Amino acid sequence: MKFVAACYGSRGDIEPSATVCRELLRRGHEVHMGVPPNLTGLVEAAGLTAVAYGPDTQAPLEAQRNLSICNSRNPWRIQDRIRLSREFWELWAQGWLEVSVTLMSLADGADLLITSLSYEQPAANVAEYYDIPLATVHYFPARANGVLLPFLPAPLGRTAITVSEWLNWRVMRKTEDVQRREFGLPKATGPASRRITERGSLEIQAYDKGCFPGLAAQWAKWNGQRPFVGALTMELPTDADEEVASWIAAGTPPIFFGFGSVAVESAADTLAMITVSCAQLGERALVCSAGTDFSHVPHLEHVKVVGAVNFAATFPACRAVVHHGGAGTTAAGLRAGVPTLILWTMADQPYWGARVKRLKVGTARRFSTTTKASLVADLRTILAPQYVTRARELATRMTKPAESVSRAADLVENAARPSGLG
Repeated sequence: MKFVAACYGSRGDIEPSATVCRELLRRGHEVHMGVPPNLTGLVEAAGLTAVAYGPDTQAPLEAQRNLSICNSRNPWRIQDRIRLSREFWELWAQGWLEVSVTLMSLADGADLLITSLSYEQPAANVAEYYDIPLATVHYFPARANGVLLPFLPAPLGRTAITVSEWLNWRVMRKTEDVQRREFGLPKATGPASRRITERGSLEIQAYDKGCFPGLAAQWAKWNGQRPFVGALTMELPTDADEEVASWIAAGTPPIFFGFGSVAVESAADTLAMITVSCAQLGERALVCSAGTDFSHVPHLEHVKVVGAVNFAATFPACRAVVHHGGAGTTAAGLRAGVPTLILWTMADQPYWGARVKRLKVGTARRFSTTTKASLVADLRTILAPQYVTRARELATRMTKPAESVSRAADLVENAARPSGLG
């Protein structure tokens, strides 16, 4: 069979689908992936065929970060919020048109189209045009539910998510109308999320259902359409793995720090905060730079900075993990059985911050409000014996990576057959 995946966003948006695609390729299927130009190397390193899909992600991700920071720090500056919102949505609309053109060619002749949350709307329209099955890969509960927003009663939480879906659709409706008109499809009368579900598409939940108690019961009415498979990660080795392992073995287990694909506002201030806080606690720090350039910032002996590491290999050797709250990084920390501190900025990151707090395996706060004093206090909290014990216990209940990818690939293969989800 021929499978096509169209995924946009940061590495965390791409890797779950790439994990499934790699397994489908191993099983002998024809597989093609459309990913942002700056992430084709990641996909090709996994042995997959990559096609540039949409614009480079740096500009839209930075626009999203800037909007999030403005909303949290200066909510009264209405004009700035409007300007930043407009900049973000204009970039998003332009990207929509670009991914649509690429995907029309890529999906021709496919037996099934796989997509992630970012730009699942244009992907759904392409699948409708070609009349082929669609499978979405979600790394947090994106559909209306009563558990994602724990500070709201369940009915109100479901309503809030439903309203958000409608508002986002209204913002992008003109862009979607253009795409559907070019395809000869009727105008949409509601959000793509609703149409995807009504069409009977497979909506893979790429996280453990135990992270969101009660969610499976809420979604039981969809009759297997939203299966939980656990986090999907390729666990690719990196050039730094051996060096990092040697450094860890030469001293006490370090605390890991990582902030994802989007650069932090000030690399110097961030590294200084980490350095001073860990020194005060007598801890070593392993810092994964990823999207942030720490190369011109002074490093001390108890702090090691690397570009990237294999989380699955490194996290079990750490005392704790501190990161931005990406779904994949969070899952790696939970699987490793070490306490977590999430310093979130945007998107689904605060949801995962809320999860580690409710699971009592860590704590969280907004990155922009983090100080040296708060970092020391939060680290002391998560390094307490009770957090360590709960983190280790939860790890025993997490789905193993190999089980997750095997289950997801089985589901996708089955959805591509004439019998569908049944």
